[in-house]
Amino acid sequence: MNEELLNLSKDELINYIEDISKNWLAIDGTWFQVVEKEFGIEKAIDIDIKQWKRFTVIEAKRIKQRFKLPDNGGIPALISALKFRVYANINEQEIVEISENRCIFRMNNCRVQYARKSRGLPDFPCKGVGLVEYGDFATTIDPRIETNCICCPPDSHPDDYYCAWEFVVKE
Repeated sequence: MNEELLNLSKDELINYIEDISKNWLAIDGTWFQVVEKEFGIEKAIDIDIKQWKRFTVIEAKRIKQRFKLPDNGGIPALISALKFRVYANINEQEIVEISENRCIFRMNNCRVQYARKSRGLPDFPCKGVGLVEYGDFATTIDPRIETNCICCPPDSHPDDYYCAWEFVVKE
């Protein structure tokens, strides 16, 4: 372990985690922009979906292991795991309508969409990526979980959130 990290205060570590999360998002975004410029948006999205298919499983497995989430932990395990995703540190999200076998996750303020909106650009059409990202993340946490998209750009969405996902445990 980097000795410098061991000497940081709790607040400094939290701020560092936020910076790491922003850096992760920056590399994801700049990589995507280079591919989009070189090959066009459709090809960039296609490659992004393939990348997310791999990354989301790696992230879910690491979260599951780090926080000792049980196999077949259902909605409680998924809710815990969603709180530890790298972008959870920099986006505003919430989980609503929670029951033993179902919950709805909303991305209220997405840094990617916010940045586009502030530049006068339309929402990024991330639904294809989201279907893979959220679906594979959830089934890695618990293979019984089915993921349904409620809305995600390019779908229209309410002003108070960009996307919403329903997770249901199927027996």
